Amino acid sequence: MSAPMSNPDILIAGGGIAGLSLALTLHQIGVSSRVYEAVETLKPLGVGINLQPNAIRELFDMGITREQMDQCGLPAKEWALVGLNGKEIYSEPRGEEAGYNWPQYAVHRGQFHMMLFEEVRRRLGPDAVQTGARVIGYEKTADGVSATVRTAQGDSQQAAQLLIAADGIHSQIRAQMVEGPDAINWGGVLMWRGVTRARPIRTGSSFVGLGTHKHRMVIYPISKPDADGLALINWIAEITVDDSSDWTKQGWFLPVSPTEVAPQFEQFRYDWLDVPQMILGAEVAFENPMIDRTPLKTWVDGPVALMGDAAHAMYPTGSNGASQAIVDARTLGAKLRSHGITQAALSAYDDQLCAPVSSLQLRNRGSGPFGMLNIVDQRCGGVFDDIEAVFPAQERSDFMADYKSAAGFAIDSLNAAPPILAI
Repeated sequence: MSAPMSNPDILIAGGGIAGLSLALTLHQIGVSSRVYEAVETLKPLGVGINLQPNAIRELFDMGITREQMDQCGLPAKEWALVGLNGKEIYSEPRGEEAGYNWPQYAVHRGQFHMMLFEEVRRRLGPDAVQTGARVIGYEKTADGVSATVRTAQGDSQQAAQLLIAADGIHSQIRAQMVEGPDAINWGGVLMWRGVTRARPIRTGSSFVGLGTHKHRMVIYPISKPDADGLALINWIAEITVDDSSDWTKQGWFLPVSPTEVAPQFEQFRYDWLDVPQMILGAEVAFENPMIDRTPLKTWVDGPVALMGDAAHAMYPTGSNGASQAIVDARTLGAKLRSHGITQAALSAYDDQLCAPVSSLQLRNRGSGPFGMLNIVDQRCGGVFDDIEAVFPAQERSDFMADYKSAAGFAIDSLNAAPPILAI
């Protein structure tokens, strides 16, 4: 860990997508910050994530270029759901293909994270992110806040006007802030994530959900095809289990052999996709429970605010966890520019986002856009000859429009909206 700088205006706990997006945003508006990241050495960990057009707009406004995004992934062209027998339930174009002013990107999370990290270091300086340093608590002071930072050398107090917690679902700042129970919620879904080099399906850049809400695959490429026509295909295999065992002791992103996963999806073989073969093509699968936290009434405690997963960890069913973290950063930046580096800025941020994002958390807990699979499963067990007889087109279209509006990326309103933070 490098020697500390002079006290910044704002301390950021957590150097993930949320914290780094905030650091870049604060730099744009002339507010100094320091990021404390618990990991000693950041590495490009993780698999694939989707970034919705509302988030890509903010990244572009943040100064991130298309060229940088293309190094992390590729623009998504289509979103589709498919039933158990391989027949299409619903599909629609995505990003610029759908008429948005901005693309949707499917990216390798680790590569995207490292790109943000290097951009923060380039713009703010090599000491802007202090690694091997975890914020474990805070005290409100007459001048703002004092954060307790733990490193290998021991604990120290760091002062600033504001403290922003971007330290994830296990946030220690949130644990101090919240009075009463705040347990992690598990709805019974186990996920395995992996990446396989294979030939992309459908448009070549399609996000495909396949199966039922209890037995599902999510598949999409996170790289452009190579000379052999093969790309990195991100996949998520999910099953709902009826098991009251203590899943918290199973570990997080537990590496397992793909041979343990593939047999559970043996029936997912079609002339256009062989799911077991795709799973077996991965070097490793990472097992994780699908979890979230119950929404809070407020994300703010005086000079301290939560953002990203620390504020609103949500099921990944809507592909908007990382997108919302970026929107959090930009919204917080806009309030700071309007209200100054004050508690009033944090309150304005809380007033704008806490209630609607809490509603989105609960919507995603109810399967988000994959709720269509629930409906099809209830009506025909996921197997059909004619989807119109099961789930009419207008009903499907209305379902998706309602979700996009709730998630903040309805096309007409997003295209017409002014920038969150005009620079």
